[in-house]
Amino acid sequence: MNREPDFFEHLRTELRGGRVWLDRAIVLGYAIAAGLFVVGFTYASDWAFGRFHRLYAAHPWAVLLATPLVTAGIVWFTLRFFPGAGGSGIPQIKAALHPALPEERRFAFASLRLTVAKIGLGAAGFAAGLSIGREGPSVQVAAGVMQHARRWLSPNTAIDERALLVAGGAAGIAAAFNAPLAGVVFAIEELSGRLEARSSGLIITAIVLAGLVAVSAFGNTSYFGVIRVPRLGWDALGPGLLATLLSGGAGGLFARLLTASLTGAPGRLNRWRARFPVRFAAAGGLAVALIGLATGGVTFGAGSEAVKQMLQGHDELTPLYTVLKFVATWLTAWCGVPGGIFAPSLSIGAGIGDAVARLASSDLGPALIAMGMAGFLAAVTQAPLTAFIIVMEMVDGHSMVLSLMAAAMLASLVSRMISRPLYDTLAEYMVGRAISSGGGTEAVHPAPAETPKSEPPVPSPSP
Repeated sequence: MNREPDFFEHLRTELRGGRVWLDRAIVLGYAIAAGLFVVGFTYASDWAFGRFHRLYAAHPWAVLLATPLVTAGIVWFTLRFFPGAGGSGIPQIKAALHPALPEERRFAFASLRLTVAKIGLGAAGFAAGLSIGREGPSVQVAAGVMQHARRWLSPNTAIDERALLVAGGAAGIAAAFNAPLAGVVFAIEELSGRLEARSSGLIITAIVLAGLVAVSAFGNTSYFGVIRVPRLGWDALGPGLLATLLSGGAGGLFARLLTASLTGAPGRLNRWRARFPVRFAAAGGLAVALIGLATGGVTFGAGSEAVKQMLQGHDELTPLYTVLKFVATWLTAWCGVPGGIFAPSLSIGAGIGDAVARLASSDLGPALIAMGMAGFLAAVTQAPLTAFIIVMEMVDGHSMVLSLMAAAMLASLVSRMISRPLYDTLAEYMVGRAISSGGGTEAVHPAPAETPKSEPPVPSPSP
């Protein structure tokens, strides 16, 4: 331990390990492929939502038919052929990493087959105008690609499947948000709990390569541009604290609703969802369409455009619209379609911050919007470090590091008083169902005894 490393000895060892270098090259290739898949998913989602937006602009009332039909079709196809692709994708990867899950059953939660399905079905959700995001699904997309690399590596390689899944999930976040630091923190805080020395190089490499692919496609710019924040003094303490507490309470309530809805909590609606998931999805799609019509289309899709408009001073999400966006996102997740909640959560948090700014009648609008975004996302995920870094990188808000960190930490604390950790609870639920049912994709979605033959089983318990 006290001996200095011998450079030439290490160099000879590295040059002799030809198979080691081949394994590294394979992993690098898959990291680039993971970035390409996420970029492809982004383009497909944007194209699909553009088609929906054109339909809505030309024939607004047509969404009352199109959205329920497409939503029902997505859920039917997901349950029939790709049950592991339902929901966000983050709980699936956490389930695949769960120590209680047998290694041979990880394919039910992460595989190249599920990656392709996630992209197609996720884009279809945008084509329906549902309130979903693509960032959470990008975790499952990239992790499924990286996990596939294991079959080409040497049997005695030090790169295990767990490290590949963590690296892929982190790369998915980094590429989707164009936020490499968020990818690293996400790997530590949400996926692995720690960054082991033997896998840290793999994770950083995957993030860098996937991020470079995303930057090559979309440019090296922050997601929401650069916010102009005035000097924050003591006069900002009251509005900032109010925005943080509101976003923390609302995010905790949102997480509690999703946990109860997606883990089969007793209730008439959940019993109906279990027996008739496709009909339930159609009803949920109709409700989302009605909410979208009532808000002039603001609540359709991820909500990123609404956030950009609010940061520029336009009142896109009024308090009522923010509540309706909350409801639309919950209903969409409850239907079980492949889609995430990260981007909708950011738009809801932005609406809360904007409402507080208008109540306070100050010039702190951009700062309070950013704090609301960090607070609500941290409350929903109970991952405050990931939340504040995502928002900081998305708005280029390095001048607000301490404010965003404080908002995320306090909002997460408020949420913990209201709800269990959302992703951990769903992952444990999925692992328990998988183990008790004997494995396979059916283990994640066992059909109730009363399920009619004409409809598939209950949707995936993942937001």
